[in-house]
Formats: sequence, structure tokens, C-alpha cells
Amino acid sequence: MLFLNCSMNASVRPPAFRGEDQSHISQQPGRSGKARDLTRTGSTKSDLRQLPTEQILSTAANLDQMSSLEIVRLINDEDATVAAAVRRALPQVARAIDVVADGLRHGGRLIYVGAGTSGRLGALDASEIPPTFNTSPRTVQYMMAGGARALGASTEASEDDTAMAVQEMKKRKPGRHDVVLGIATSGRTPFTIAAVEYARSRGARTIALTCNRNSPLERASEFAIVTEVGPEVLAGSSRMKAGTAHKMVLNMISTGAMTRLGYVYGTLMVNVWTKNEKLVQRAIRIVEQATATDHQTAARALRDSGNRTPVAVVMLAAGVSRSKAAGALKKTCGHVRQAITMAKSDK
Repeated sequence: MLFLNCSMNASVRPPAFRGEDQSHISQQPGRSGKARDLTRTGSTKSDLRQLPTEQILSTAANLDQMSSLEIVRLINDEDATVAAAVRRALPQVARAIDVVADGLRHGGRLIYVGAGTSGRLGALDASEIPPTFNTSPRTVQYMMAGGARALGASTEASEDDTAMAVQEMKKRKPGRHDVVLGIATSGRTPFTIAAVEYARSRGARTIALTCNRNSPLERASEFAIVTEVGPEVLAGSSRMKAGTAHKMVLNMISTGAMTRLGYVYGTLMVNVWTKNEKLVQRAIRIVEQATATDHQTAARALRDSGNRTPVAVVMLAAGVSRSKAAGALKKTCGHVRQAITMAKSDK
């Protein structure tokens, strides 16, 4: 299991946090605080009505009168626009990858924050990282309004609880090598804004992921990734195009960061877990493909490596012993390609 900490001197000057004792955060334990009014340009209701993601999609006006085939064709047509919306945000996604990779390289964490659908998407991506890249569960985390219970039950009222957001973020002790990524389709979820703002005040790097420009969450963050997907087929249901767009972006960020850290060799996930027979067979296949060797040799190398896929790859690719392969990986902080080069040069 990988614990990242290849420290270099790096610092981020935190903005002044506008106060844990402000009126927008309740000081009464167990009570929900109201969000600081970052969202108000008029009344709250009129503000919500102005959001692009809350508009009525004209082609879906008669959704309830459509046949099943007409419904799925319409949804499919709208889903086909999501990739283009994500494409327009790629420069910001790439920036996020570099920020996350740098933070993890220095021993920091990626912490997703969200409520409802947004929180569940963060939890999904965070839970997939350890088995895919064999990282510590602390490396990529999620923080969700309503806690773990909200993964399978509706706790939408908790998205207004700014006091709980600060309390939960304080437990995580965010620092200058951590990256906190707030996810909210509207960009105005009080829980997420409060958590991001607090983390930023403690020096963490902060990123907003929204579907609406110039949002309070964007203003609370260092920079934003905005996937402008527009109105939903089911008006206001952000689990649809917005959720799809954000899942795509989270896939890109976590996969891109792990790739930049060297946990991918070519296109192969060379850090994969080997905790069951299926994964062992997958790891053997990965060693075969990474080193252009036969199945028997790959299986023997994996066994000799202690079932550590990256060690087996470096052993075969560089022609070195297990100890030298492991040593090279340690010196390169798990970067497989760099470890192969180092092991070869040290032979």
C-alpha cells in the first residue's frame, strides 16, 4: 500500500478565513447553522430560477406524454451533449490534475466535499482509488453532508448545515499539501461552500466543480471547473447530465493524478490490488503486457515479488532482484517508469 510523502518546499498563502464565530455558523452544538449569504443577488428563489441548470428544456416540455422510446431518445440526445460541455472545461481539469498530483506527491490528500448526488459521486470516486491504484484510503477521501448515512438515504436538509461542514473539515486538519474539491451543480450548496472556505483558510488548495458560472462556490475556491450542461430532461434533476459530467471530470482528475504520479505504466494500472484470484490473474496479465513476457514468467515474477505488481514489473523490465526493484520504487515514490530507469542504471 502506498503512502505518499515525497516532500519539497512548497507553500500556499491562505486567505483570511472570515471567522468560525461569524453569524453564518451556528455556535450551538447539534444545531444546524445557516449559510453565510454568499448566494443572494435578489431573493433566494429568484436566484435559483436564474440558474441554467434549473431551466425548462423545451424539447422535454411534454415528457409525461412521450412513449418510452421517445423518452430514452431524448435523454440519449441530451447525454450526447455532456462530453462537449466537459471538453470546454479541459484546461481547468488539467490544472486540477497537476494541483492534485503535486499535493499527493508531498504527502497531502484529495478530499471531495458535496451533498446529495454531488457527495455520492465524490464518495464513489474516492472508494475506487485504493483497489485501482493500491493507495492508502487516506489519500483520496470524501466528506458528505449527512455523513455515510447519506450515501443510501435522503438527508437533503443537511446541505444547509454549515456548522457541521466546518466541524467535519476541522477533524481532517487540512493543510498546504491537501486539495479540497467542492462539488455542487448549482455552485451554491452552503455545506460545501463552508467546508471549502474553511479548508482554504488553513492553506489547502481548493477547487470548485459546478455546472453554473460565477457561483458562490467558485468565489470561495482558488479556481473552478464549470461544466455547462444546461437544463435537464427532468427539470432540476442534477443526477442526470450534471451528474454525468461531474463523474467524467472526477474520473479524469483521479486517473490523471495517479498517472502523473507514475502509478500507471503505458496504459496499465500497475499498482492494482492482488487480493483475490481475479485480481491476481489481472496482475499477471498486466506484468505480461508491461514487460512483453510470457504468462509463466509473469506469474513467477509476481509470486517472487510478494504479489506486488509494480515490484514484479520493475524486476522484469530492469532485470533486477526484488530488493533492488523495491528500493528503486521507494526512491521514486512509486513511479514505475522512473524506478525502471533507476534500477537499470544501478545494475
